[in-house]
Amino acid sequence: MIASMTAFARAARGFLVWEVRSVNHRYLELVFRLPESLRGLEPSLREAARTRLGRGKVDATLRVAESGSTMELDGDALADVLDALSQLRGRAPALAEPNLLDVLRWPGVLKESETGLAELRRDAVGTFDEALAELAARRTAEGAQIQALIEERLDLTAETTAKVRELASQQVQAMRDRLALAAEALTVSVNAERLEQELALLLQKADVAEELDRLDLHLAEARAALAGDGPCGRRLDFLMQELGREANTLGAKAVLPEAAHAAVDLKVAIEQMREQVQNVE
Repeated sequence: MIASMTAFARAARGFLVWEVRSVNHRYLELVFRLPESLRGLEPSLREAARTRLGRGKVDATLRVAESGSTMELDGDALADVLDALSQLRGRAPALAEPNLLDVLRWPGVLKESETGLAELRRDAVGTFDEALAELAARRTAEGAQIQALIEERLDLTAETTAKVRELASQQVQAMRDRLALAAEALTVSVNAERLEQELALLLQKADVAEELDRLDLHLAEARAALAGDGPCGRRLDFLMQELGREANTLGAKAVLPEAAHAAVDLKVAIEQMREQVQNVE
């Protein structure tokens, strides 16, 4: 089962809210936006993400509500500030009384509560695991839809390839007739043996058996990649390039209009698959 690289997940616990978004990317790129007090969690969060995700650009944002603050007063620092203010009033009685908020803003008066911060860290890690699980589930669900679309186009490509294979024998006769008409239009006599040699050379150049065999092989490999475990987006992308190359060659070698139309149908189906594959992990 394949997975998409595009998804969104949200998980909340208490005062914490995680929002995780992922989009397609060549590699796994992780971007975390954390409150300053929780920056130390980033290495472990990255490791957790790598265990669940293979590719994609992932933006993870953690928000902490104001009521979830883990700040507490430092009694010693507050006493020092108040003592300094008392001394200042003794020397300059005319000075206005300080605002309470100004006192709280003084460096060191408020500090992180060790107990509250530890609990906040545990909740942040646990909630991130929940968000990751939801993100992975949604990527898998969308991947199932993408896989169904790709398999439908693979079936169409296989049918068109079989049609071109049936037309291959008709192309031989069409080239023979075309060469004979060209020879009849000449005002000079044409050696029959020489004509057959030219026809053989043209048929060799127009032979599409190898291209058709490679198309069948690439289609089988694409189906195997879809049925396998783990990320397969890069392999599928490579196979789409190979399928497109063979379809282009078939179009260049087409003699019959039906064969040319079939080659165009192949290109369209392959391009549709390639667009879907860009979002496969």
